[in-house]
Amino acid sequence: MPLTEPSDDHLPQEDPVALDGALGNPDDNVVSETSGPSGPTTAGDGSAVEPEPTLPEPVRQRIVALTAAVLPGLPSDEVPVPLRRVAKFAPNRRARLGAPAIAAQLAGDPLFRQRVTARVLADAGDLGAAVVEGTAPAAADPVEVAALAYLARPRGWRELIDASGAAVRAEADSAVVAELVREAEQRATRAEHDRAVARVEAEKLRDELARVREELGQLREESRQLARTLRETQARERKATEVLATERGRAARASADVDAELRRARARLAEAEAAAGVARASAKEARSVDDARLWLLLETIGQAAVGLRRELALDPVDKLPADFVADAFAEQPGTAPAGPSARARDTDDPARLDQLLALPRAHLVVDGYNVTKRGFGEMSLEQQRKRLITGLGGIAAQTGDEVTVVFDGAERMHGLPPAPRGVRVLFSRKGETADELIRRLVRAEPAGRPVVVVSSDREVADGVRRHGAYPLGADSLLRRLARS
Repeated sequence: MPLTEPSDDHLPQEDPVALDGALGNPDDNVVSETSGPSGPTTAGDGSAVEPEPTLPEPVRQRIVALTAAVLPGLPSDEVPVPLRRVAKFAPNRRARLGAPAIAAQLAGDPLFRQRVTARVLADAGDLGAAVVEGTAPAAADPVEVAALAYLARPRGWRELIDASGAAVRAEADSAVVAELVREAEQRATRAEHDRAVARVEAEKLRDELARVREELGQLREESRQLARTLRETQARERKATEVLATERGRAARASADVDAELRRARARLAEAEAAAGVARASAKEARSVDDARLWLLLETIGQAAVGLRRELALDPVDKLPADFVADAFAEQPGTAPAGPSARARDTDDPARLDQLLALPRAHLVVDGYNVTKRGFGEMSLEQQRKRLITGLGGIAAQTGDEVTVVFDGAERMHGLPPAPRGVRVLFSRKGETADELIRRLVRAEPAGRPVVVVSSDREVADGVRRHGAYPLGADSLLRRLARS
């Protein structure tokens, strides 16, 4: 479709002389008719119009940037329809996203280009006036000069654009040459550095070669010594083989002698078994007599004890040895426990615990946190204490024995539940551990009284064993509680 300059009644009436001087002859840029899509473009007077020049990329970007900057300042009716949406973009997006539409309108709409040129030249000042006159200051940016020349199109504007393109290309070539020079200098620097590194590496390799040669000499000497040692070892091996053959012969003879002795021992064993049968029969009869004597002795001792208690007039006691230890060395309330040290284990058989608790007047002493941390450590400390004390109350009720449970503690605790009947609950004082309090309880008991200490701590077990107590592992009590 041929492009013609549209008639706009709303355009301001501008001075023809000034417009011709500022923008050039508008008829040079207005297309009146064409011979077809591929035919030459002609002006209104029939003369051929030259096609748009090929712009360098910096010049094209500058033209789009100048147009995008003045686009929002134009009245909406002076903005072409395709650019009205672009005019609403943000400044940084207007030149980037609207570049194709802006370039198309500048090339195809001379009137729009004239309106844009008037505002751009007004902003350019002296440089715009110089470009309109067809000259360009020597110090001016060639890209800016070419952009203004394309928009204003004074006489000789194509030459200005060509000169600007040549200057841009010259700057680009100069930049490329400078980059090539810089790269060449960098390669030369790297090459010099590589040569220095290579010299250092060569020195290192020479030193390494000397060291390897020295080590090779040492290895050769060691190889000769090993060869001599191997020969000596082979000689000793031959001698040992001969000695082994001799010893095997002696072992065979000794084995035959042992077999003969074994046959004789079996014969003696048969005779001994026969004699043992006769002895067992005799021992059975003698045991019946011994049982009668033992019963009579125990009956006599029991009656003597009753008479001695009556003679000494001993009143029943209301405090036991462990109570004195509790009063002297422990405070009933305590604080949060220290972690148990499960470093050893004695025996974990609950049947053994039952046997010991069946002894008369037995005293069961329990290392509290050592047992609870091993059995139900996932609970809180308060729940651990409550569960253990409740279980020990059941054992005390079943056996009638004295039961004492000891916990680590340094500060007072409040809200502790009352202890079950027959169970004594102790907390160690500040600066004292439950292990020390347990050893004090064991030492306070009279010699001969059965004291059972439940703890998996090896130090506790060894300490109470030296004082005559029976140490058992924590698992024995846990299994006994689970069985209950």
